[in-house]
Amino acid sequence: MTTSRKSERRALSQDEHELIDRTHRPALTALKQDELSQLIALVRERRDRARDIAHRQRRQVRGKDRGKRAAPKNADAGNRLKAAILGEALARLSEERSRRTARSDLIASARKALALKRAANRPSRPPSERTASTGMKPKPKKRAKRIGSAMEAGRVSQFVRDAQAKRDAR
Repeated sequence: MTTSRKSERRALSQDEHELIDRTHRPALTALKQDELSQLIALVRERRDRARDIAHRQRRQVRGKDRGKRAAPKNADAGNRLKAAILGEALARLSEERSRRTARSDLIASARKALALKRAANRPSRPPSERTASTGMKPKPKKRAKRIGSAMEAGRVSQFVRDAQAKRDAR
């Protein structure tokens, strides 16, 4: 879950708050590439430090719970919140860095594709004036030729019909 800027101001010191303000959107896009890398390293260092302090406090609280007096359960809540805020800032910075590299990779691949297209030996376009054509080509017929004439086929089929009628009449 994202943390509001108001709670960021409450949880962080003044110099940490100025650092985190640079990770929000209008200021983030104005950063140069080397500034972005330096800011990522600095925020990562601060986040790790806050996380270590919170972890140490948590171990101390657990140790005190075993003893006679009870220690507060949320003694490390401030440092955990600070580590979470710094983690969110680091995620924003990493996303911006990956967005920039993806954009530069896209530009590089588009330039490479354009260079390949221009270098390709493509045939020139055909002339726009009228040219002679070979015309339509005949398509061979697939039907078999008839053997004999149609008159002969009719005579034979009539003869077979008559012969069958004589046999059926018997």
